[in-house]
Amino acid sequence: MPVPWFLLSLALGRSPVVLSLERLVGSQDATHCSPGLSCHLWDSDILCLPGDIVPAPGPVLAPTHLQTELVLRCQKETDCDLCLRVAVHLAVHGHWEEPEDEEKFGGAADSGVEEPRNASLQAQVVLSFQAYPTARCVLLEVQVPAALVQFGQSVGSVVYDCFEAALGSEVRIWSYTQPRYEKELNHTQQLPALPWLNVSADGDNVHLVLNVSEEQHFGLSLYWNQVQGPPKPRWHKNLTGPQIITLNHTDLVPCLCIQVWPLEPDSVRTNICPFREDPRAHRNLWQAARLRLLTLQSWLLDAPCWLPAEAALCWRAPGGDPCQPLVPPLSWENVTVDKVLEFPLLKGHPNLCVQQVNSSEKLQLQECLWADSLGPLKDDVLLLETRGPQDNRSLCALEPSGCTSLPSKASTRAARLGEYLLQDLQSGQCLQLWDDDLGALWACPMDKYIHKRWALVWLACLLFAAALSLILLLKKDHAKAAARGRAALLLYSADDSGFERLVGALASALCQLPLRVAVDLWSRRELSAQGPVAWFHAQRRQTLQEGGVVVLLFSPGAVALCSEWLQDGVSGPGAHGPHDAFRASLSCVLPDFLQGRAPGSYVGACFDRLLHPDAVPALFRTVPVFTLPSQLPDFLGALQQPRAPRSGRLLERAEQVSRALQPALDSYFHPPGTPAPGRGVGPGAGDGT
Repeated sequence: MPVPWFLLSLALGRSPVVLSLERLVGSQDATHCSPGLSCHLWDSDILCLPGDIVPAPGPVLAPTHLQTELVLRCQKETDCDLCLRVAVHLAVHGHWEEPEDEEKFGGAADSGVEEPRNASLQAQVVLSFQAYPTARCVLLEVQVPAALVQFGQSVGSVVYDCFEAALGSEVRIWSYTQPRYEKELNHTQQLPALPWLNVSADGDNVHLVLNVSEEQHFGLSLYWNQVQGPPKPRWHKNLTGPQIITLNHTDLVPCLCIQVWPLEPDSVRTNICPFREDPRAHRNLWQAARLRLLTLQSWLLDAPCWLPAEAALCWRAPGGDPCQPLVPPLSWENVTVDKVLEFPLLKGHPNLCVQQVNSSEKLQLQECLWADSLGPLKDDVLLLETRGPQDNRSLCALEPSGCTSLPSKASTRAARLGEYLLQDLQSGQCLQLWDDDLGALWACPMDKYIHKRWALVWLACLLFAAALSLILLLKKDHAKAAARGRAALLLYSADDSGFERLVGALASALCQLPLRVAVDLWSRRELSAQGPVAWFHAQRRQTLQEGGVVVLLFSPGAVALCSEWLQDGVSGPGAHGPHDAFRASLSCVLPDFLQGRAPGSYVGACFDRLLHPDAVPALFRTVPVFTLPSQLPDFLGALQQPRAPRSGRLLERAEQVSRALQPALDSYFHPPGTPAPGRGVGPGAGDGT
């Protein structure tokens, strides 16, 4: 729809510096090029498929620079469309390879080889435009005569007239050749906006002020503008008359854009993206970014907008020391939002974390992705092996002060225990995390080293602990229980890998409370060595003897196994895996329920949206069954020591567990590739029309 000259004057000023195109009837595009070049515009648009970069067969034409200019395409004297003219500057890149005959005999090759060097060059140049909600690609054919072919020199430009865009819109332009020999050029052009749409700040809030007439009906839309891929709509509403829309400062991100248009056929849509340089928007973007572990070696970054960042692995030791980057031997990797990245790892470890920095090398994000599935941080030492020529290798232990060479006479902990570390490395007791031609990473446990080295110190500590225990025996039972923490044995059915990660997140969160949690996820080596039945029997006996509690975590798979046992009384040995402790535990759990010994020693739980408590067999509902996370306070209260007073911090601890559990719940119920429910912005969030 042509834009009245009055609106263009408002947007561009009283004397807009624009070039009027030839006044044509219709909306035909055109192209022209520098003298000496010939060019042609394809009649129809093409698919925007850049393809992969391929080696150039010889000299080729390549885009080197994009130049834009605002022009007017007018059909009447005062009715015009704002249009964007693009000039693509071209140069000759590459060179002819020397013929083998010339290199061998030192003479000139035959005339058949020389002929291509005197031929003209041709290229198909693609221009790709994106201006929400429009995207299109056009193809320009360019031919350069042999006389202008000079390697590494510019040959001129080809001009495209023109791409129509709305006032206030942001136009992104890419240019490349088909086939693509080099990385595509890109350019962003911001078109002037109409003055009746303004953005103002009021403390922590942001106001969108729309000065339109009272009878004017218009649409307002908020969306996330994406560097790659279509924009993501966030909120939409049809309004009437002047409006002041209030946004909370926490909803601002750099790619949040606003689109306004009259509710008329073929109306012009005005787009502005006012928060690209807002410091609050950039802070919110990093706060909303999340790292998600997909498999042992793959992960991705979830964020509303594109982030200029790099990521690397780091090692985080217990005790609050900073996470130490493993660069070198590993390297920093460029991060793209919503793109799966790979880790060069052989095994995962709870102390391995991912840290991410922005373009100014400031640490913005750090997450230990393996902690949910592998348990809390371990007191392990990371050994860095460096390999040189002739099978020479050196080892050092990563410590807060740096990497200590082994063996060493330094006074650090790793240096004092260096002999034991080297012995365990040679005997295969260390876990290899990474390996390539230049080196390797090993995680070695430190617990037994400390016992061997400091036997006398431990003896003194034991004597002191014995004396302290005598004093503590005089105190109340609940004070003793609070100091030690109650034992909790977590039993579940391994329905799938996603549910196992959810169980690991719950167990890790409970470890932050005064609880000693046991779960088969963290004891796979003992489970394989002893067998599921023997392992569970030993854990159950120890837990109940210490006055602990057994938590039955019900899922659809667990309910099916319980029903099978209640009907048949037996379970086929080939129907489950070697680590299925839940099935093996039923032979010991059922007698406790049948004989009335379960109340006080057992509790049940299930996750909201996964299983209703009424689906749990009636025999197991003789003990409390809680839904998580909706009944977290009552669930944590049931895990406390018997007769222990309900602490005033119970709600605070429930909130702490809920926050730690929420990312795992989101990942389980909204796996990658499916849209997750996002927060709305603006009034009536999530209620778009």
